[in-house]
Parts: sequence; structure tokens; C-alpha cells
Amino acid sequence: MKRNPGKIDVTYLNKFQAFQEFRELGKNKVDQKGEEDNYTENTPEEQLEIGFQKITKSLSSELLDLIKSCTPEFFERLVIQLLLKMGYGGSREDAGKRIGGSGDGGIDGVINEDKLGLDVIYIQAKKWEGSVGRPEIQKFVGALQGQRAKKGIFITTSSFTSDAKNYPSQIENRVVLIDGEQLAQFMIDHNVGVSTVDTYEIKKIDSDFFSEEQY
Repeated sequence: MKRNPGKIDVTYLNKFQAFQEFRELGKNKVDQKGEEDNYTENTPEEQLEIGFQKITKSLSSELLDLIKSCTPEFFERLVIQLLLKMGYGGSREDAGKRIGGSGDGGIDGVINEDKLGLDVIYIQAKKWEGSVGRPEIQKFVGALQGQRAKKGIFITTSSFTSDAKNYPSQIENRVVLIDGEQLAQFMIDHNVGVSTVDTYEIKKIDSDFFSEEQY
């Protein structure tokens, strides 16, 4: 110090970078400790739920990264397989098929809505980096009309703009939009591209068993 300050307080010490870094380090430690304290205050069941949600979120992110690294053809086949797992088309071999390619007219695949094939759902599967806008959905609806189709599913690895989400409610065709986050969750829920590592059963006291009235 070149001169003796009249008063040394936090305001004065904040002039020095070393003190600023020290305060920031202390703040981070306090924040981290606060998160740990909040976690330990939860019940064991709540802690399991928190851990499960973290694992699922990480798995979802990893799934999307893998899907984006795959070819468009693989993505289209993945979508068909997922919809079959979700119960569309039953177990028939011809229940769903990929038809994407040059001259596909904006349709990447078709799948029967039921085991008898009474109604067909047309599919558009898009690997996309930015948000999918309304024009892309309009093109898909135009392709549906060209097939005289009433129902369609538009699936993307990214997200949809607000205009894109609102558009299906303004038309006669029944169009369902599935974004990347929903796609990954469906894959996890229906075991497509994932496998079970461990299973835990949570049990509780059966109060009815200990009721003497039943004896």
C-alpha cells in the first residue's frame, strides 16, 4: 500500500482482484453447501426421485446426441420402430415402413394406426439443428393432402417455434408434433435404444396385515 487508508472495509478491499476472487470462491462454496444441505433434508424416497430425474435427463441428452450423429435413413427407421413399440400397427411386419428418399413428396414413412390397418398415419422425420418453423409444417400438411391423408406425425430432433405449434389447431388434418425432448423420453419409456441397468423396489409397511380385525 502506497498510503495508509483511513478505513479498511469491504468496499476498499473490493478494489483488489485477489480479494474479489477470494469472495467469489467463498460464495461458490456456500452455494454448493446449500444445495447439499437441501438434498440431505429430503426423505430417502425424494433423494431417489431426484437422482432418477438427473439420470434420465443425462440419458435423454446422450440419446439426442447419438441420434443427431446418425444418418437420416437410420433416424427414419428409428422413428418407425418407436411407433411400433408404442402400439401403432400391432406386431405385423408390414405395420410400418420407411418410404423416405428422393421423390417421397415430403413423407418419410407410414404406419397403420391399428392392427387391421383401417387408418394410416403418415410420418415426417427431420434431423434439425434450429427450431422447426410453421412453413415446414405447412409443407408436411400439403404432402398429407396430396396423399388424401387425414393424420400425420412430424418428429424432429430439435424444437418447434410457437407458430409451428399453433398451426395444427387451425387445420382439419390431425397433425401431432414431437420435438427432440419428447422423442428421447418416448424412447426411454418404451425401451428403444436403451436397456435397463438396475431395478429397485421401494416397499412400505402393509398396515392391513397388522390389523387385528382381519383375524
